Amino acid sequence: MLGRAAYAVAVFLVGVGLYVLAADRNLLKKVLGLNVFQTGIFLFLVAAGYREGGAPPLLDGPGPYVNPVVHVLVLTAIVVGVSLSGVALALVVRLYRTYGTLDEAELREVVE
Repeated sequence: MLGRAAYAVAVFLVGVGLYVLAADRNLLKKVLGLNVFQTGIFLFLVAAGYREGGAPPLLDGPGPYVNPVVHVLVLTAIVVGVSLSGVALALVVRLYRTYGTLDEAELREVVE
């Protein structure tokens, strides 16, 4: 039952993140929506890699074993996500200092 709840929360987080990315015009909120989306994907991958009674894949231990590739991929994705968020937030700060707004429509008008 716990696995199904994790999948439900992951789908909810992905849905909220996609909604914020698509519906909001504020660039800072879009970056936060992207982070929520990424968190949902991470939760989905960890839930998919979970195995009841699983043990680390050591040669002398009894099975069943947990596949460590999922955890490595999530750890790598977290590092990439933090880097992406840092660059995106730096761009948002730069845009705000240059144009004085974070509204997507207003930025398009100013640039054109």
